[in-house]
Amino acid sequence: MKKEIFYALIIVCIITHAVRLAYEILKHRELLKPGKLTFVIILFNMILLWVSWVFLCSNDMYKIDFPGIIRFAGISLTVIGIIVFLAGLFTIKTLESYDGDLITTGIYSRIRHPMYFGFILWLIGFPVFFGALFSLILSLLFICNILFWRHLEEIELETRFPAYRDYKKTTLF
Repeated sequence: MKKEIFYALIIVCIITHAVRLAYEILKHRELLKPGKLTFVIILFNMILLWVSWVFLCSNDMYKIDFPGIIRFAGISLTVIGIIVFLAGLFTIKTLESYDGDLITTGIYSRIRHPMYFGFILWLIGFPVFFGALFSLILSLLFICNILFWRHLEEIELETRFPAYRDYKKTTLF
């Protein structure tokens, strides 16, 4: 039974990442306008992605026996990632369709994409904490996916905000 759950969780993680990727591409090409319905769908998709990721890491069939200090580093990355993500969320106060001015205060004064950055830290932290080898390898694919989402967003932000290019020079990620 454990094998079936493991493979099902892999499929859920891949599908949820693919859905988010399709959404970002359609939004970038202006074939899809973000609205309340798309927000609910993407929010549900992301919650499913995050929950399935935690369960995948904790049920990974291929384990690495990391020393305690490395496991502690993994959970630390996860906690830092959650804090960075929430700091970004509470500063911008939305997950999608931000229509205001360029935000350069709070965590955005240091990190351009704190929610993506926090998510990347989770993707690394959870498998390290759980000693989950397959999940750690899979996280590399998912990180590439997030970097692509960020790339599309950077294009949009450079178009929307003339000051964005200068802002990029003073911030990380």
